[in-house]
Amino acid sequence: MIPWVQLDSAKTPDGGQELRLKRRGTEFSIMLGTNELMNSRLSGSEEALAKLSCERIAGHSRPTILIGGLGMGFTLRAALTELANDAGIVVAELVPAVVAWARGPMAEIFDGCLDDPRVTIQETDVGQLIRSRPAA
Repeated sequence: MIPWVQLDSAKTPDGGQELRLKRRGTEFSIMLGTNELMNSRLSGSEEALAKLSCERIAGHSRPTILIGGLGMGFTLRAALTELANDAGIVVAELVPAVVAWARGPMAEIFDGCLDDPRVTIQETDVGQLIRSRPAA
């Protein structure tokens, strides 16, 4: 069996916990303590979330959606597939290292989706971002 290798780690903004990026062969894992938050082999629920959400706004002119957390980009990639070219997607990511991992060690998984002109990445708390926007 191929062993897990820790590629990087990052403190959460409160400084109390640590996210760890691990790799085993072609598989990636993002861990918080002993809990696996994301694994590159498991994406069904994230893809379903994007599909079901985007179906609700199908046909709207220039829709914008907010994704809370970048993770491994599964929700983002699925939303890009579902939404038209006039859509906007804002991704709020609390831990800047996760964005760096997406552009670095996990770039192959992200497959260029961060460079799509419909995508804006904001390194901030999704709750703060929601509170800062006027109601629709």
